[in-house]
Order: sequence, then C-alpha cells, then structure tokens
Amino acid sequence: MRYIPWALGLLLSAALGAPAAAVQEYPDKPVRIIVPQTPGGASDTLARIIGQQLGDKWKQTVVIENRAGAGGNVGMEAVLAAPPDGYTLLMSYVGTQAINGALYQQLNFDPGADFAPVATLATLPFVLVTRPDSPYKSVDDVVQAAKKGNLTYGSAGNGSVNHLLGEMFSSAAQVPLQHVPYRGAAPALQDLLGGRIDMVFTSLPSVAGSIKGGALRALAVTSAQRAKSFPDIPTIAEAGFKSFDVNPWFGLMAPKGTPPARITRINETVNAALADPKVVESFNAQGAEPFATSPAEFEKILAADVKRWGEVVRASGARVD
Repeated sequence: MRYIPWALGLLLSAALGAPAAAVQEYPDKPVRIIVPQTPGGASDTLARIIGQQLGDKWKQTVVIENRAGAGGNVGMEAVLAAPPDGYTLLMSYVGTQAINGALYQQLNFDPGADFAPVATLATLPFVLVTRPDSPYKSVDDVVQAAKKGNLTYGSAGNGSVNHLLGEMFSSAAQVPLQHVPYRGAAPALQDLLGGRIDMVFTSLPSVAGSIKGGALRALAVTSAQRAKSFPDIPTIAEAGFKSFDVNPWFGLMAPKGTPPARITRINETVNAALADPKVVESFNAQGAEPFATSPAEFEKILAADVKRWGEVVRASGARVD
C-alpha cells in the first residue's frame, strides 16, 4: 500500500505535465496562414515574408493559402471553420477586421469579436497615385481640379479602405470626388492606366514596383510621416491637412478559443522575426514598417479601430447587403 501514493503522484504529475508538453511541441505539423485577398497585394506579400521566417524558426512547413472573395469574408469564414488550435491563422489587416462588421449587413460572424488577435506585423501607408501623363502632380493639383468637379477615383469596392480614404480626403479637403468601385484594386489600377479614371488610393507595397519603374506617379502617402523607403513622396498632411494620418496595420489572427499559450508562442516568434534586420529590410522595401505588439496590445488596437472605421463607414453611407 505504501507504493499507492507514489504511483498516484506519478500519474498526477504526468497528467498535469501533458498540456505543457503539448504546447512546447507546437507546431508539430504544418501551419496554414490564410490570406483573404488575391496574390500580389500587401497582405499576401507580408504573409509570405513572415511565413518563411516562422517556418525557418519552427523547422516546420508554413503554407500560405489565398482565399479571396466578398471583401475578405470568404477567407475569414475559412479560418473560423478550422479548429482553434493554432494551426490555421488569418493574415488580416484593418480593412477586413475593423471595417467589414459595419459594412456587411448579413455577416454570420463578428470580425471584431470572433477572432483572437495574435501578432501585428507591420503598418504601411496607402498612396494616392495617378498616371505618369496626368496633369495632377501634387495634392494641391487634385484639390483644385476637384473644386471644378468630375474628378474620379477608383477603389477595390464599396467600403474598402481605398474607398473610405477617398471619402476621408474629400471631407478633409472639402471637395467632391466621384467614387468608382471595382472588384479589387487591380482592375481599378488597370482603368487608371487606361485613362478611364483619374486616381486611386492603394497600398504602397502593391504599387511600389510601378512607382519605382515610372509606370505610376505617386502624389502623396496617407501616413503622417513619409515612408522610409520612399522619402521623396510627400504626405497628405504636408499639403495642409495636418490631421490626416491613415497608416493601416497588418497582423495575424486566430479563431477565438485558440489556447493562449499557443498565441503567446506565435507572438514571441513573430516579434523575434520582426527584429531581424533581413525582415526589416524586406518590409521596408515594400514601404512597410515592422510593428511588434503583444496580443493584449493588439486587442486594444483592434477595438479602437472597429469603433473608428465603423464611424467612417456609417458616415460614408457605404453598405453591402
């Protein structure tokens, strides 16, 4: 009988140690990062950079899977349908996570509440671009032309960040702009180059190569500070709109209910990667600034942006039924 307490203690110790061991073993199989946009955009580019880093650090395969559709909702639904075990992550940004809840009227999930914030990756400005042969060479040129009416700008669709930036700029400058929605930023840019619209607000990484190559003319970035990799592009704030500052964040989310220990593990690995000079260089080349936070800090940022962008959506009148 004297061996029974010892045996029970051994079994109890093993049982208590099992969860910790399971966490320490994470990840012991491939991890998916679902990008709810098409390949080539800012979300996709940043996901592939960080995915490579996570795979190297974990000695495990990290698969990037593009699931575009319905303004990011298709990809978000795919993540929510997966087990909350840390093996399926969402590559998110403020556009899908903080805007869609106010924009889409028939969602069966809450983008702001049904996901667990894991790790921010970067902030990056959007940029106002036009054609190289356009008569508009500055923000002031745009404002003066808009005062005469009929100035058009394209977007990735009603309620997209591209659209709402135009609404914010129109309000700040107190000039009318005619919004032309497209099914994605790429067709908007194609029509811009084809001369069918006047300008587009788009993410800096998605047009970095076109700006450097001279295929597009950059008029201004939307952040309060100039982008380090494009120091010659002025800010909208410099044109006299001092409070104009839109610098969207990008980050990783997980289904709500994912074990906190795994969220912490992913966050720590991401933050270590963001401190790597090679990653900093890769992000900067895209016009992005590494942005490291804790899950708790990320949660506060998300809550504030859901409120902020919700107000912008409602003021614009944009909605998708």
